[in-house]
Amino acid sequence: MPRRHFSRSDNLRRALAQEAARIMAEQGIHDYLTAKRKAGERLGVTDESVMPRNTEVEAALIEYQRLFRADSHPETLLAQRQAALHAMQYLAAFEPRLVGPVLSGTATAYADVQLHLFAERAESVALQLLDRGIAHEVTERRLRFDALRSRSYPGLRFALNQQMFEVTVFPLDGIRQAPVSPVDGRPMRRADAAELSLLVSPAQRPASQRL
Repeated sequence: MPRRHFSRSDNLRRALAQEAARIMAEQGIHDYLTAKRKAGERLGVTDESVMPRNTEVEAALIEYQRLFRADSHPETLLAQRQAALHAMQYLAAFEPRLVGPVLSGTATAYADVQLHLFAERAESVALQLLDRGIAHEVTERRLRFDALRSRSYPGLRFALNQQMFEVTVFPLDGIRQAPVSPVDGRPMRRADAAELSLLVSPAQRPASQRL
């Protein structure tokens, strides 16, 4: 099989992806575009044509965690997923779904747990949080469904058991179609509590974390 020869632009793109991944892991930056811009500034690159795709940065982030966070990342991810499951059980009336880096396994230690909830009124979620005395911030997220369609949805941000949560509230029929992922442009993977329970079960953990 012939050896592939990487061009200067290939090498630069790979270096940018690795630097963006390092920035995300070490500085707690969640936005891919921000991380890539910071990587460009760090490496003195202004040519947008050599900027890596989000999927390349995600792959570099997985590799970074494997190389430099092998001891801590699995434990941190498990704690995030357990916190997500606890919150989903509490918010079960809104058919919660876990999305984003905590589900995919690429979450850094700084990542918020991202949930999609479904309700006739977003205020219903806020009232349930207030009933439990959980302070929250009202937010709004604009999400894409394809190249032409995007829409804003109400959201909430709050802390529960020392874990930050970012919740987006969809109408009841929003469960039928997921918005597209900012990483690869495909419909977001959504996991319900039953699927998440399998991910945090002892059988799915590394042997070093089992009792």
